[in-house]
Amino acid sequence: MNTSPRLFNKNMVLMIICQGLFLTNNITFIAINGLVGFKLTPIPWMTTLPVMGYVVGGALSTSLVARTQSRFGRKKSFQIGLIVAIFSALLCALAAWSRNFWLLVTATFIAGFYSANAQLYRFAAPELVHASLREKAVSWVLAGGLIGAVIGPAMTIYTKDILEIPFLGAYISLAGVGLLGLCVMQWIHFPDDARKTAATSSGRPLSVIAKQPVFIVTAFCAALGYGIMNLLMAATPLAMDVCGFPFADAALVLQWHVIGMFAPGFFTGNLIKKFGVLPVMTVGVALNIVCILIALSGVELQQFVVALTLLGVGWNFLFIGSTTLALHAYRPEEKDKAQGAINFCIFSVMVVTSLSSGALITSKGWIWLNYGSLFLVAAVAASLMWLALTKKHHPKFA
Repeated sequence: MNTSPRLFNKNMVLMIICQGLFLTNNITFIAINGLVGFKLTPIPWMTTLPVMGYVVGGALSTSLVARTQSRFGRKKSFQIGLIVAIFSALLCALAAWSRNFWLLVTATFIAGFYSANAQLYRFAAPELVHASLREKAVSWVLAGGLIGAVIGPAMTIYTKDILEIPFLGAYISLAGVGLLGLCVMQWIHFPDDARKTAATSSGRPLSVIAKQPVFIVTAFCAALGYGIMNLLMAATPLAMDVCGFPFADAALVLQWHVIGMFAPGFFTGNLIKKFGVLPVMTVGVALNIVCILIALSGVELQQFVVALTLLGVGWNFLFIGSTTLALHAYRPEEKDKAQGAINFCIFSVMVVTSLSSGALITSKGWIWLNYGSLFLVAAVAASLMWLALTKKHHPKFA
């Protein structure tokens, strides 16, 4: 009789689907918000404000999401996020229809609550499996983003001109994606579903948790890893448009980028178990460097494809590694505030990179944008070296 714990139980499979639907929303937003913003704004440097609104909304929602998670539990909090996703997508559609730039920014700001909420899917995944499978659970749920990699660009291409107003159909379709996610979430059972009251103890203060080297590196690498990826990814559709590529080519590049982000999820957890989390994250840093070197070598289609694919893989190694580190930085009763703090760091960096992306690509160009990214990569490498030097205090992370 086989008594080994199962990774792919019903809850995990449905959680993977929800992650895929979230990334469908996320990828479509990234692919079109800059372009819609460019058509609606009279000032070029404000082009990526709708993208920035999305991440600012996420940053400011992290504490609220942490409170809803603590008070209502995983399922109800995730369902609230999906309802917000439906509403914000319809508001974006209204903005596109009325050609109202600031309504679009407002709508994407509201959508940030859904983003902050769904960012916790990766932390909820280990709670659905045996403790020995936590790394694989994180990895496989993030691999669910492949659903978004396939559906997001294809849906955008099909729906962007389906109605008279460009991209109106794409926003309406996102409301349907949110509705589907709401239905799927209803069937997931989380361990805290039966909780009737908030935990009597919230554990150590956040200030104490945040002083741990492992927490510092977790938050720093997750935030800058996401920042590097966001800086280059958000600018890519605009850079390709300047270079004369059609939208279909930009969608292809983003599709391969997202495949690079999530396809490694099928084996990243195994790599971490075999080699350790720091070596895997170090490879992620190296892939980011190679990505930037390829981007600096030219602006042909194949260079965009290869660079953005490697950027995705590098992000995967850094992000799954950071999430795995985070699991050792807090106790169960501390998860809501610790995870909220990590996500706040991520969104705060994304706010800066989203605004910087539009400003740099329209003023300095693609080349200088990539040169600037090298400084962020160097900072991530330095933080990993620092944790490696202190690994005698954290031998399990070596």
